[in-house]
Amino acid sequence: MTTTGVRGTFASVTRLVILGISLGVSTALRWVRLFPNNDPIMAVMLPCAKRGRAAAFAFPIVAMVLFDILSRKVGIWTAVTAGTYGLLGLGFSFAYSALGKRGRRIGAATFLVSGVVGVLVFDFITGPILSSAMFRMSFAQAFVGQIPFTLKHLASVSVYALVVSPVLDWMLGHVERAEGAIERRLAQAASRSV
Repeated sequence: MTTTGVRGTFASVTRLVILGISLGVSTALRWVRLFPNNDPIMAVMLPCAKRGRAAAFAFPIVAMVLFDILSRKVGIWTAVTAGTYGLLGLGFSFAYSALGKRGRRIGAATFLVSGVVGVLVFDFITGPILSSAMFRMSFAQAFVGQIPFTLKHLASVSVYALVVSPVLDWMLGHVERAEGAIERRLAQAASRSV
């Protein structure tokens, strides 16, 4: 195997480790139910969005489907929420990439603002827009009914974005640095053997 092939293998393993850690954290926090509207997916998705489009899109989709399978609640809402979260993750990935190019650091404050914006967009799409269409209620009824839910959602995501997102970001950064160290050692070993 060439050094390029070895690097590609480690990069793939690193991506799987990042996905595994993210799924583990998200699923564990959802089972614990720390808040009335306990939804850590947004907060866990944000450090994934910092790591690229694939992780940002795939993580929330896999997290929603996995949890719904484990809790035996798979249905149309699984597809709706998973797709909405996936598209939000993709959007945040583009935004973080643009911020990074301008020299902005992505940290707890960015995660908090992103979490709040993400919840408002997610709850507006899945609440008033899709609920009124799927459950044949008026937009106004769905909108008003969504307000208490969104307030609880904002509270839980804010706490998770300030606590879980930075810790997970730190953990995932260590995984990436370990991958980089292994790749450098392999490249050094390969250059010595030539």
